[in-house]
Amino acid sequence: MTHEEYGEGPHAVIALHGWFGSAAAWRTVRPHLNGAEFRYVFPDYRGYGSRLHETGDHTLKEAAADVLALADRLGLERFSLVGHSMGGAVMQRVLADAPHRVRAMVGISPVPAGGVPFDDQAWALFSGAADEPANRRVIVDMTTGNRLSGVWLDAVVAHSRRHSTPAAVAGFLQAWARTDFHAEIKGNPVEVKVIVGEHDPALGADVMEATFRQWYPRCELEVLSNAGHYAIDETPVALATSVERFLTTR
Repeated sequence: MTHEEYGEGPHAVIALHGWFGSAAAWRTVRPHLNGAEFRYVFPDYRGYGSRLHETGDHTLKEAAADVLALADRLGLERFSLVGHSMGGAVMQRVLADAPHRVRAMVGISPVPAGGVPFDDQAWALFSGAADEPANRRVIVDMTTGNRLSGVWLDAVVAHSRRHSTPAAVAGFLQAWARTDFHAEIKGNPVEVKVIVGEHDPALGADVMEATFRQWYPRCELEVLSNAGHYAIDETPVALATSVERFLTTR
């Protein structure tokens, strides 16, 4: 089993998790999704969740190829994509490799196709997260505006440690932060929605205006109130509503 599913609707949606997530991380949103209209597929990357012990190169190309292979196995010729954080970069790599198969895309605090710049201090923090739980906690706290409970922060870190290997976390950091393929997707006419949390200082509205909104001519942006980088946990009802309002008409 390399994925989870929810719903049996005619519109297939492949939802791609973030760096500290897994297929199981979407379970907070699932009760609020319309399973009669949509069929949601939640894959794990190599080294995550149900594929915890599966080795790989942990590149965006590899992750996108796995997504397309899963779609083939499930008989999904065309589908929409939803990507959270790092999953936003994987989502765009799928688009670059198979644009004819992508119906629409929704990025939730998504990493742009141009990667993410880091200064030396930030890189030390993020690169240390593969082996240090404390680093993961600081990152989660920072990217949600230093406003949520320690109990929740600990739960996110515990989920991440349970559902990912240090090798996958380290490898995928290089992939999403230091891979630039925006020239391959720039100008693509696919309809895109990007959703960011008002309390996300890393991948907020300004970043989306400078990247997604510049590269995709049919891109809209929404800022979610009372959310940071983890709207999946922070505002699941509002997030599910926003995603499905967009996808319903595509």
